[in-house]
Amino acid sequence: MKNRSLVRRIYLEKTIKKIEKKIKLLGIYCHYDAQDLLNARFLCCLFLFFAFLIFHQNGYILGPICVVLFHYLSEYFVLDYPIKKRAKKLEEEAIFFFEVLSLTLESGRNLTTSLAITAKNIDSELAKEFQKSLNEMKMGKSFPEAITDMKERIPSDTINNALLNIVQASVFGNNIEESLNNQLEFLRDKRFLEVKSAIGKLPTKISIISVLFFIPIILLVILAPVLVEFLTR
Repeated sequence: MKNRSLVRRIYLEKTIKKIEKKIKLLGIYCHYDAQDLLNARFLCCLFLFFAFLIFHQNGYILGPICVVLFHYLSEYFVLDYPIKKRAKKLEEEAIFFFEVLSLTLESGRNLTTSLAITAKNIDSELAKEFQKSLNEMKMGKSFPEAITDMKERIPSDTINNALLNIVQASVFGNNIEESLNNQLEFLRDKRFLEVKSAIGKLPTKISIISVLFFIPIILLVILAPVLVEFLTR
């Protein structure tokens, strides 16, 4: 309790809430604690600062610089980067998930039953998120509440738009199949553009690899006789 109260004295409440929000976006399998992460980062920053101060003659200059870099890079590599990777993975899974959900709805089942059947028969992280929401409904949450809470665990705006449409369909009785098909079309187009962009970047990447690896080797082969003659004189 003392450590937790210490964190609340050092960090603003909005900083703690920001870290908690990012932890939620890592999904149901993430068991990070916001205050433990902030404690660890604070202690590491102190250790780095005093280590540079004691063991390096310019530690009073390098120490603060390294502390600031560690402060921001640690949050990026522990939270921000995994969130971006997860968003991309969920969007790839969403295409198949919503296709199966659309087919299940076309068979005449209601929305909740269709979601339960789809989530049970698909092995993906997105399906596990829906299963968690459906379990929360069994514990007493309403359908809109469970899906709205699920949106806080999904780092993709595209999927969250689909979830919003699902909630609106359940509340207002909209045509969920048409809405899902529109979202599927958008996801497919987005995926196609991402693949097209990655292919377009290949020539640039190949050129960079050529400059870094092949050209020095070619120059070494060309200049080798001159170097050998120079060294043997």
